[in-house]
Amino acid sequence: MRAVYRFLTYLLMPLVLLRLLWRSLRAPAYRQRWKERFGIFTPPRWQRPSLWIHAVSVGEVQAAAGLIKLLFQHYPELPVVVTTTTPTGSERVRQLFGDQVFHVYFPYDIPRFLERFLVATGPAVAVIMETEIWPNLLRCCKERGIPTVLANARLSARSATGYARVPRFTRDTLRQINVIAAQGDSDAQRFRRLGARPEDVHVTGSIKFDIHLAASLREQAQVLRRLWGVDRPVWVAASTHEGEEDLLLEAQRQVREKVPDTLLV
Repeated sequence: MRAVYRFLTYLLMPLVLLRLLWRSLRAPAYRQRWKERFGIFTPPRWQRPSLWIHAVSVGEVQAAAGLIKLLFQHYPELPVVVTTTTPTGSERVRQLFGDQVFHVYFPYDIPRFLERFLVATGPAVAVIMETEIWPNLLRCCKERGIPTVLANARLSARSATGYARVPRFTRDTLRQINVIAAQGDSDAQRFRRLGARPEDVHVTGSIKFDIHLAASLREQAQVLRRLWGVDRPVWVAASTHEGEEDLLLEAQRQVREKVPDTLLV
């Protein structure tokens, strides 16, 4: 099954590139630094090894921020590499850390691209945020002796059902991960049922609850709350996708029939 997966990753590359081009039509930033997605970039000018954190986009970067700051404190002698998949995630890394970390886009899950990345950055450990389970990446890290941690790990029932369709491949992939730090008991149970070694799965809670908000952000939130109405019911639709807005507006119409002053943000 592993060989089939590798073959499919090569076979689907033209479609992946077309999708990248399509996304760049709406967000031109996707056309920039595209070589990095093939593991081609100027290697950083520091001595290996490094600490590698992979966070897909803005939410994962924000969640990983506290962890990255702790790494600065406990391992000041080691450089930190942060990868993202989206330009918005890249921009958030720049805003939070500037030149304190080396940022590069996460390479596609093809061994040749991954090897280039690993040689260039020389990670001593790979910390992967939330649900990024890439079989070729995990296999390459295992072969190179690079421990992997799935941090703030979550796995929905729907995703677990999908993984269960290829049970042996999923089990073998999960067993490449050294530590799975699950957000909750239900996530941990799903990972174990799919074949992860029980002793490698730990419930650590969500790292997002460890985020310390700046006083200025709390003040801004209080100002917004006063503008919206202190006692007014408010619900937020965040990170929506095309087509979901119509459903949300219909839901808001139904809500306002029972609670007329409800505000949708």
